[in-house]
Amino acid sequence: MSVQPDQMMLETPEDLDWTSLLDEYDYARPQRGELRDGMIMQIEDNGILVSIGTKREGVIPSQDLRQMGDEFLSTLKVGEMIQVYVQEPENREGDLILSLTMVQVAKDWENAEQLFKDGGITRCKVIGFNKGGLLVQFNRIRGFVPASQVAQLHGRTAAEERQQALQKMVNQEIPLKVIEVDRERNRLVLSERSATQEWRKAQKQRLLTELQPGDVLSGRVNQLTNFGAFIDLGGADGLAHISELSWQRVNHPREVLQPGQEVKVVVVEIDRERERIGLSIRQLQANPWDTIDQRYTLGQLVSGPVTNVTPFGAFVQVEEAVEGLIHASELDVDPQTQPRDVLQPGQTVTAKVISLDRQRQRMGLSLRRIAEAEKAAEAERAAEAVEAVEAAEAVEAVEVVEVAEAVEVVEAPAELSPVEPSVE
Repeated sequence: MSVQPDQMMLETPEDLDWTSLLDEYDYARPQRGELRDGMIMQIEDNGILVSIGTKREGVIPSQDLRQMGDEFLSTLKVGEMIQVYVQEPENREGDLILSLTMVQVAKDWENAEQLFKDGGITRCKVIGFNKGGLLVQFNRIRGFVPASQVAQLHGRTAAEERQQALQKMVNQEIPLKVIEVDRERNRLVLSERSATQEWRKAQKQRLLTELQPGDVLSGRVNQLTNFGAFIDLGGADGLAHISELSWQRVNHPREVLQPGQEVKVVVVEIDRERERIGLSIRQLQANPWDTIDQRYTLGQLVSGPVTNVTPFGAFVQVEEAVEGLIHASELDVDPQTQPRDVLQPGQTVTAKVISLDRQRQRMGLSLRRIAEAEKAAEAERAAEAVEAVEAAEAVEAVEVVEVAEAVEVVEAPAELSPVEPSVE
């Protein structure tokens, strides 16, 4: 005989197993990995009891609490609502194990997923490295940056050099972009290369918009080329042309700069359409030509090494940032003489200042005029010697005449007539 629905309604509560019903229909039964809001019921040395709306209270173990720090724990009070993470719905002893630290970890995973969706950039500290790349700390999650995603490395980097570069990055804070999130596998992969490219692009646009000629900035030498130095201004590179590196002659930027060197620069030009920034280092240094008239005068002799020999003459370094030109016509008395036949780079010479132009920053020097002056002096000395000889000869001649006359005077009485004897 079948049981009618009306008969089922007549069953009393005593006929039902309420414990099994609660277990079956408890929609609030906790699941591993859930975040629950709960109330602190009791604070003890070995843990905290928290009610999360189930038939039994959960416990946050003391070892979990210690990871939160004393400052945070001092703020917890009985009756306060907190968020907890269900770590074990039921352990061997039948206890519901909760966690506060895993709440933060869960939120960190949520933040990582949101960063991945939004394409946002974060900054993390490098806590280690291995053969494959860098280990970073994303809040309470350990992330991984493959070597291929490290900005300063490339495919041609040797294995030993790569390991040295990775080791140097430990304890640095670097910009990163999330490129993979797999919470179940506890896998968080990030890229410094993507973050750097995106960050630099944004920074470059900001700098191109905000910078003005005359602005003084600090930068780091990024790359040296034959024509100048690229300097990182903190997101964008500016170019300091080789002529703007120093007041002295620079044949290659490596003579005055090194990659990685920190320098002060002044903005001299901004081309927003072509996205180029022109910089100068020398304009922040004292210009020795401003006071050149105070140190040198026409006719002054100066000495220094030959820095360059060209078909039209030779340049001589008079002081650190001042060069003078000995024109080919001022090298030698022979107009057919070529500069390379007379001077070589590195040779030290002494020349005469024959022109000085502070405005055009030019100093004219001459070797020929020193040689001519020396010849003239030598001729003058020779003439003086001749004159001295002639004077000496004239004096000698006079002395001879005077001696001869003296002799004549002495011999003259012998030619007088004999004195006649007197007659007595």
